[in-house]
Amino acid sequence: MLRRFLLHCTFTFLAAAIASATTVAAEPADRVLNVAVVTTVWHHNSHADVIAGRLIQGYTLDGKGEFPKLKLVSLYVDQKPESDKSAKFAAEYGFKIYDTIAGALTLGGDKLAVDGVIVVGEHGKYEKNETGGTMYPKRRFLGEVFQVLEKSGRVVPVFSDKHVCDNWKDIEWIYKEAQRLKVPMMGGSSLPTLWRYPAADVNRGEPLKEIVATSYHTLDAYGFHALEMVQCLAERRRGGETGIKQVRCLDGDAVWEAGRAGLFDRKLLDEAVSRFKERPLAAGKTLEEIAKNVNLMHVEYVDGFKASVITENSGIFAEWAVAWRKDDGSSQSTTFWTQEARPFMHFTYLVKGVDQMMHTGKPAWPIERTVVTSGILDAMHISQKRGGQIVETPYLAAFKYPTPQWTFQQPPEPPPGRPIQDQ
Repeated sequence: MLRRFLLHCTFTFLAAAIASATTVAAEPADRVLNVAVVTTVWHHNSHADVIAGRLIQGYTLDGKGEFPKLKLVSLYVDQKPESDKSAKFAAEYGFKIYDTIAGALTLGGDKLAVDGVIVVGEHGKYEKNETGGTMYPKRRFLGEVFQVLEKSGRVVPVFSDKHVCDNWKDIEWIYKEAQRLKVPMMGGSSLPTLWRYPAADVNRGEPLKEIVATSYHTLDAYGFHALEMVQCLAERRRGGETGIKQVRCLDGDAVWEAGRAGLFDRKLLDEAVSRFKERPLAAGKTLEEIAKNVNLMHVEYVDGFKASVITENSGIFAEWAVAWRKDDGSSQSTTFWTQEARPFMHFTYLVKGVDQMMHTGKPAWPIERTVVTSGILDAMHISQKRGGQIVETPYLAAFKYPTPQWTFQQPPEPPPGRPIQDQ
C-alpha cells in the first residue's frame, strides 16, 4: 500500500509538472527551424525515410507542394546497410552526417546548435529482449540527447517516434529525465491522426464502458499502434486517464473462449470488423471459423473501464478498426485508415504535429499517452511470455493524466498513391 501511495504521489507530481514546466519560447510559425535527426537506419520506406524524408522532400515525398517549416541540418544514423539512403540524401540536400549524437546536436561544436531533435528508433537489426520486444536503442539515443541539452543549459523540443522504449524501467527513466530537464517532449505514431471512416470520435467527458479493436501483424511491431489507437479514444472518457490496473495477453483458441466468457464484448468486435474499408470479410463465416492466428490484448483500467485488441496475423484482418460502448448501452465504430502506398500520407499529419511542437514549444498531444501505451505493451509481452497470466501494473495504476486538449480532425483526402518502390 505504501509503495502504491508513493507511486501515486510520484506520477501525480510529474503529471502536474507538465502544466507548470517552463518550455522553450514560441517561434514564429513561418520561421524555418534547424532540426537534428537521430535514427537507427535510413533505407527506402523506413520510418526515417517517411518522417525525416518529409523535411527534405516535402509532405508528399516528391519535392512538390508543401514542406514542413523544419530544415534537416544534421543526422546521426546508427546502422548503414547496403540499402542506406542517408549518404545519398546528405549529398543531394546539404545536411551533414555525424559519427555521434552529440556531434549532430552541436553541429560538431561544444553546445547545442539546433532548434529541435527528432529521434526515430525503428527498423534496423537489433536483438530482442527476453519477452520478445525489439531492443531499439532509444534509452541510449535519448540519454545522449538529454546530456547535450543539460550540458548546454538549454532545452529544445524532442520528438521520439512510436513507443518510448521496450521495457518499463527505461520508459520511466526517459519520462522522468524529460520532466527533470523540462524538455518539451512528444512521442507516438501516426495512428491517432489517421483518417477515420466514418469520422467518429469519443466526445470529451463521455462515460464509456468498453472498447474493442482489431489489429494485424506482430505484437511487437504493430501492438503499439493498436494500443495507441485505443488510448487516444479512452483518454477522452469521463475523468480522463485514471490508470491501468492489470493486463492479460491470450493466444489462439483462448481468445474465443475469453469472448464466450464475457472478457470482451463479442458484439463490439463484430461491429468493428464491419467497418473494414479495404478488405471486408466474406459473408457466411464466423470469425471463430476463419480467424485462426489470433491474439488478445486485454486491458483493465482502475475505474472499471476495459479495452481489448484482437490481432489476427494470417491475412484475415488487414485494418485497424474499433468500436466502443457507452454507459447508456449505445455504441459507435470506425476504421482508422492508412495509405499503404507512397507517399504514406498519414505520416504527414504526424510530422505536422511535430512541426507544431517545434514552433510552439508545447507538445501537440501528450507524452503521457505514449508512456501509458508503451508500458501496456511491455506488460503484454510479459503476460504472453507467462502463458496468458494476468499481469498487475501498479506503476501504471498510479499513472494518471487529464483529458488532453488535442482533438482529432479528419485530414483532407490523400493524393493518389504511388507504388511503394518509387524513389
